[in-house]
Amino acid sequence: MGEVRRGARRAGSVVRVAYTGAKSNRVTATFATQIELDDRGIAWIAGTKVKVIEVVLDKIAYGSSPEEIHFQHPHLSLAQIYGALTYYYENQGTVDEQIRRGLEESDKLTAHLSDTEFRRKLGNLKRSF
Repeated sequence: MGEVRRGARRAGSVVRVAYTGAKSNRVTATFATQIELDDRGIAWIAGTKVKVIEVVLDKIAYGSSPEEIHFQHPHLSLAQIYGALTYYYENQGTVDEQIRRGLEESDKLTAHLSDTEFRRKLGNLKRSF
């Protein structure tokens, strides 16, 4: 068993620490952000070409754990994955709206590409080269 500091009481396997006078000690905390926003407000994992939305969709669509996401994206650290998920949960409304808009744009593009007249024009253009 470890040494119990002054002001601490051991209760079974739980150590309770009384923080008498701790408020007078200054503590400095440094946080490193893992997320960058582009000029459109899209969140990216810093230093990568991976959008936060990509990690979030793995979590939402497939129910993947951070460890499973890491297995699928081994170039991302677990810290980066947790950072992306933290960003999502802190900005869920904004990210969900971006996901919704992306799905709408995808549906519109799919409908446009399925249009017979558009496909005919595209085929003619392809044959002209």
